[in-house]
Amino acid sequence: MIGLVMCGGKGTRMHTSKEKLLLTYKNPIIQHVISSLQESGCFSKIVAATSNNAPRTKEFLINLGVFTMDTSGKGYVYDLNQILYNFDEPVFVISGDLPLLDPEIIKQIVQKTGTDDTWTTVIISKEFLESLSLKQEYTIIYNKKQYSYSGISIVDPTKVTNMKPVNESYVILDDKRIALNINTKEDYDLLCAS
Repeated sequence: MIGLVMCGGKGTRMHTSKEKLLLTYKNPIIQHVISSLQESGCFSKIVAATSNNAPRTKEFLINLGVFTMDTSGKGYVYDLNQILYNFDEPVFVISGDLPLLDPEIIKQIVQKTGTDDTWTTVIISKEFLESLSLKQEYTIIYNKKQYSYSGISIVDPTKVTNMKPVNESYVILDDKRIALNINTKEDYDLLCAS
């Protein structure tokens, strides 16, 4: 399985000149994600999807010894679909902005999801996010309840073609380690206060 870290976004909602994934929480945020993937032992290779939107992040990753692949930087969905065609084995897709991530939660997710489905996405309940004082911009309705995306999916890229819709299955996992995505200054302030 390939570990694919999405880290080419602009981070415009942060309202800072510093690249979002290089903000620190003990270490740069992206380093928490990379280290967790490496230490989980679940992946044959770890790849970072980068873009011109975050050149210092790409440089940081290269200095860590992480293999990078450039995307257009047009947006998460577009960039992800663009890069998936480079792989012929299951891909564990994860956002680079999950500073509380650790190897154990990655192992749990890999065990819970399997690789038979085309696209399995990890979602978090609205109630759980609210209990952590986290706001969500986008929600989906699944089994008549509201959920938010965690930024984690397992994808079979051999079954995905030209950005056509695919059947998506869901795994619900209410866990603090994957609940806090750093998208806004408020998210970052909440992280630093914890």
